[in-house]
Amino acid sequence: GSGEPFAKCCAPYISGAAVAPTAEALMRSRYSAYVEHAIDYLGETLHPAHRTDWDREATRRWAEQAVWQGLEILDTERGEAGDDVGFVEFIAHYREDGVDRHHRERSRFGAQSGRWYYIDGTTPKPKTERHAGPRVGRNDPCPCGSGRKYKKCCGA
Repeated sequence: GSGEPFAKCCAPYISGAAVAPTAEALMRSRYSAYVEHAIDYLGETLHPAHRTDWDREATRRWAEQAVWQGLEILDTERGEAGDDVGFVEFIAHYREDGVDRHHRERSRFGAQSGRWYYIDGTTPKPKTERHAGPRVGRNDPCPCGSGRKYKKCCGA
């Protein structure tokens, strides 16, 4: 999703020829690792303190069974050179068992000894949306079109 060819964008990170310079670059390379089934890279870029409960086989199965369709970066917070923590909110689009799906996450990354690592992620809470239209009063006609008062129809 960066617009760069894979060979220039994420391949150097996955091969070990370079280190991702930002949390976002690591996020993009980790997505590409799922696409390329580079499971070892996913393990290596997981923060050392969070590797004990990582299930390599489950990660491999998901990477291989999904048809990866694209990555959208929604927001980044910090995660640049000199920062010790960064956050990247993204949506990964994929197809699994013939069904289009998406995985939305706000990932937390930490820098340690000049390298970025994935720490964990949370599912963002949906934003509260308020109804912007006019309010229907109890004695107003019901908006369903029945011709009855709202209080005697859908408002009952």
